[in-house]
Amino acid sequence: MYRVKLLIRVVITALALWLAAVLVSGIEVQTSDTTTKILTLLVVAVIFGVINGVLKPIIKTVGCAFYVVTLGLIALVVNGLLLWLVGYISEALHLAFRVDGFWPAFWGAIIVGVVSWLGNLFIADRDD
Repeated sequence: MYRVKLLIRVVITALALWLAAVLVSGIEVQTSDTTTKILTLLVVAVIFGVINGVLKPIIKTVGCAFYVVTLGLIALVVNGLLLWLVGYISEALHLAFRVDGFWPAFWGAIIVGVVSWLGNLFIADRDD
């Protein structure tokens, strides 16, 4: 059951990344083949999940004072920087996903965050 939920979360993140690429100038999936685009988005979603799972808790712990002082608004900047890092890693791995700077990453991270939150509302965390 856990694996199915994990797979659904990866698909939701991939859809969120696709929507960000559609809506934000500066985020793009640089392939015209639909199958390659889907596979690229799924791989990037996994990379995004690993980056968020590993680095975000460390950043929150180290930067706790910034989160308190800014009333949590620094999280928007952190999320943008993490998405920018995912774009950099994707390019280094020769994936067709590109983020062209901080501001596209910032707006894209907001879209990915909102879409992921909405999508994950439908996945129960408790075992039925």
